[in-house]
Amino acid sequence: MSNRGLLTQVTDMANTPVKTEVPPSALGLTLDDWIEWAESNGQPKFRAKQIVEWLYQKRVKSFDEMTNLSHELREQLSAQFSMGFLPVVRATGSQDTTRKFLFRLGDGRFIETVRIPANANFDGDRSGRITLCVSSQVGCAYACKFCASGLAGFTRNLEVGEIVSQVISVEHETSEPIRNIVFMGMGEPLANLSRLNKALEILNSDWGMNIGARHMTVSTSGLAPQIEKLAEIPRQIRLAISLHGATDEVRDQIMPINKKYPIDRLFEALETWSRYKKQMITFEYILIKGVNDSAADAAELARRAKKLHAKVNLIPYNTVEGLQWKRPDEEEQDAFLSVLTKANITATLRREKGHDIDAACGQLRLQEETAEGIIETVF
Repeated sequence: MSNRGLLTQVTDMANTPVKTEVPPSALGLTLDDWIEWAESNGQPKFRAKQIVEWLYQKRVKSFDEMTNLSHELREQLSAQFSMGFLPVVRATGSQDTTRKFLFRLGDGRFIETVRIPANANFDGDRSGRITLCVSSQVGCAYACKFCASGLAGFTRNLEVGEIVSQVISVEHETSEPIRNIVFMGMGEPLANLSRLNKALEILNSDWGMNIGARHMTVSTSGLAPQIEKLAEIPRQIRLAISLHGATDEVRDQIMPINKKYPIDRLFEALETWSRYKKQMITFEYILIKGVNDSAADAAELARRAKKLHAKVNLIPYNTVEGLQWKRPDEEEQDAFLSVLTKANITATLRREKGHDIDAACGQLRLQEETAEGIIETVF
């Protein structure tokens, strides 16, 4: 990889370049990338291993801290790369100890990342660890009708370093290690698959951050071909499907992606996933009053979950200003859950954490900066 090649351009979905003057992030390179860089810069191969150890294992905050590198090499790294940390513009704390971080990217855009307390892991695991909800895009192009992230549209994909840096930056802010990650923040992770896969390599590898594959969950609204591609990657990561409806009739109302990949095509891809992976698939299902919360909806969801031996996370709808949807009352929520449990489906009802700071499922918003300050563009 040449130095020029490292100075990548950020591209949007139309492949239109958006130039940035920020040096490339050191946090976006794999061990192989660093080996190539070292060799092209006249450095021995073992320097690459030293660099990734400082970056991903010791989590240093500057190149100057890489004390087993020569002064000249540290100067060279400083000249060619940024450390890639994301500045925190705002950190909001919830009553339940959920924390939401608003990060400014190098081009002035913003993303949100949510740190979730130990008893609220997204896959039902109550292991006592902190979970980080990570963004993969600025905005979202998929416009699920109940979700704040897509209301203002799509801006661009996040670069590899911007994905990895969310984890390291939150660790620096909180002084607590992150060992569980869910890609359920802003954006559709599988629409940024190549960068997502490289970020997963950095996060999972023993030379990298060494976070167990089974402690990382990728969520998708239903991009069937990308699910099949991700299934072929030999990492035992977890998969969560933002299902929210067990029939085409329901999903067509609230999830435009279903027009392109109807539910039978989606489940064909999930069967492919199950052949490759050992972990149970999780269905995320936001309960919306009068849309997908009937007993018939629950019965069809149970039938589909049983076919794949999937588990279900039920999430009462979280209020988004400007949208008309409402959550069912608690009795209706419990009745829906009861249909699933009576069908012997592993299911949880997640009465959401972070709702009071707009950090709950579906509440992360695209934001921008103006002369008057930071505004949420959907208002």
